[in-house]
Amino acid sequence: MAPPPGLYSGTSTLALVARASAFGLGLIYGNIKLKALKHKFAMLCLASKP
Repeated sequence: MAPPPGLYSGTSTLALVARASAFGLGLIYGNIKLKALKHKFAMLCLASKP
């Protein structure tokens, strides 16, 4: 039996917007974290060179 259409059914406009927003924020967060890790790795490499 399918759930009735509504706010939390996953088919409403609000649910779609929330899902898209969460996906976008995840991409932004992942991009920032990746840049920070690359920067940290570069600093470690520079610090270990004689």
